[in-house]
Amino acid sequence: MSEFQKFLFEGLPVRGVAVRLTDGWRDMQARRSEPLPEAVTTLLGEMSACALLLQGNLKFQGALVLQMAGDGPVKLAVAEARTELTYRATATVTAAVPRLDSQGQFDLADLLNVHGGGRCAITLDADDRPSGVPPYQGVVPLNDEQAARFSRLAQAVEQYMRLSEQLDTKIVLAADAHSAAGLMIQRMPLSGEGNLEGHLGAERAAELEDAFPRLAMKVETLKSEELLGLPIQEVLHRLFWEEPLRVFEPATPRFACTCSRERVGRMLVGLGREEIESILAERADVEIACNFCGHPYRFDAVDCAQLFQTGGGVSAAPSGLQ
Repeated sequence: MSEFQKFLFEGLPVRGVAVRLTDGWRDMQARRSEPLPEAVTTLLGEMSACALLLQGNLKFQGALVLQMAGDGPVKLAVAEARTELTYRATATVTAAVPRLDSQGQFDLADLLNVHGGGRCAITLDADDRPSGVPPYQGVVPLNDEQAARFSRLAQAVEQYMRLSEQLDTKIVLAADAHSAAGLMIQRMPLSGEGNLEGHLGAERAAELEDAFPRLAMKVETLKSEELLGLPIQEVLHRLFWEEPLRVFEPATPRFACTCSRERVGRMLVGLGREEIESILAERADVEIACNFCGHPYRFDAVDCAQLFQTGGGVSAAPSGLQ
């Protein structure tokens, strides 16, 4: 069963989240009409786990969307995690994708950043966002300020957290066809941090300053096979058995899609009447499958005419729904 666990280190300015996806992750893959290349599946697994890790520390109701876009064979990869810990992911692949290396890893430069145009974006879309107000989005290029290219998704997201949120972050991610998992720790700010020694004494101040880099070194020892194959509680025990660890009530993430006939209808209206009529001239209906879950939506000529009359609205009992 999939797992989600938040934790913190008592007396230290460090918090963490761990996630492991199993049944829902396999279900999401099975819904695709055609399997994705192995490297893209691994990318989407890492993105799904990472989106849930980031969502776990947010204090708002809505969706966190992690996007990777670039100039390689993978033009766009998207993972979305919502407050209730539901997730979904998809990718657009336009050319042949390199195989995973001997360690089961991929390089972002090969998938999204062939010519240096890759970027990572994180969007926060609150449920109560007023109409007309765009969601918050932060973007970090897959090349850092020294023009060194990030080879791993975790590196790019760590850079985003440093630049956009001013939070030191260490992330490890892993995925394969059977499971996807991740673990993240973050250094939390302290009140009066500019003069810790004066407030707390030299020894305690040094202990607090050293906590995050010391724990991050332990996180870096975590192997992919441990992250993917072991229950979260066992992973935490192996890493932090000497630490003052406090774990919270676990939760269960699950795959779920928010697609709907109404949303697809609005998309068709956006294509324009002429485009839709040209499709109907060649076939009996317009059929579209959701990129995330594969659910098919069909609109015949009567359905399409109604869409343009209502501006994208659909009837309560649509004739083409499957």
